[in-house]
Amino acid sequence: MKANIHPNYVDATVTCACGNTFKTKSTKSDIQVEVCSLCHPFYTGKQNLGGRKGQVDKFNKKYGFDKKETA
Repeated sequence: MKANIHPNYVDATVTCACGNTFKTKSTKSDIQVEVCSLCHPFYTGKQNLGGRKGQVDKFNKKYGFDKKETA
């Protein structure tokens, strides 16, 4: 590696909006994040997929695919 061109790699404290903090390594000493693994819905199991319910039926009704064809 070339000398004097790389940033310093230091211990960093990551602080989440929920209040969780943890240590890591980075070129910045303090990092602020909005979502971490303790408050993200995917990791906490509080993910809401209720808004997708019925979307296929809505599509089929809109474009007439819900009607049975008689031949």
